[in-house]
Amino acid sequence: MVDEELGKIIERARRGNEEAFSELVTRFKGHVFRHAYGLLGDRGEAEDAAQEIFMKVYFALGKLDDIHAFYSWLMRIVSNLCKDKLKQRARSVEIGEMSNETVPDFLASDPNLKVSLQEALSQLSVHHREILLLHDVQGFRYEEIAEQTGIPIGTVKSRLFSARMALRKIWNRGEGE
Repeated sequence: MVDEELGKIIERARRGNEEAFSELVTRFKGHVFRHAYGLLGDRGEAEDAAQEIFMKVYFALGKLDDIHAFYSWLMRIVSNLCKDKLKQRARSVEIGEMSNETVPDFLASDPNLKVSLQEALSQLSVHHREILLLHDVQGFRYEEIAEQTGIPIGTVKSRLFSARMALRKIWNRGEGE
C-alpha cells in the first residue's frame, strides 16, 4: 500500500520529475537489490540487474495504472527480469556449474552454512526459489505474493510447500556427504 507522501512522489516521477524518480530509487534500491540477489545468487549480477530494473521503471512508470500497486508492480519487474537473466544463464552456462557467491548475511551467520544454503537454493526451480524468498525471507503474505507474481493464492501456497519440501530434501542429502 502506498501512503500519501509516496503517492505524491510517484505522481511527480510519472510526470518526468527526475528528483522524484531519484527519491523512488533511493527508497526502493535495497528492496530491489535484495530480491534480485535472492533470485540470482550473484552480487554483481544483482547490482547490474537493479540498475537495469530502474531504467525499465523510469520508462514504464507512465504506464502504471494504479500508483497504490507500485511496490507489487516494481517487484514483478524485478522477478521477470531476473527470470529472464536466469534463462539466459542456463543457456550459456554448463549444467551443474554453481556460483561461488554466498547468500546474504540476513540468511545465515555461519560461513559454511551460507555456502551450503546458497548451493541448496540454486538447485531449486526459479519458481520455488522466488516463492520461498518472498515468503520466508522477505516476509510477504500469500496475497501479496500472488499479486506480485500474478498467480493464484492456492498456487502460491502449494509452491511454497513444494519449495520447502524440495529444499529440505536437498539439504538432508547434503548433510550426509
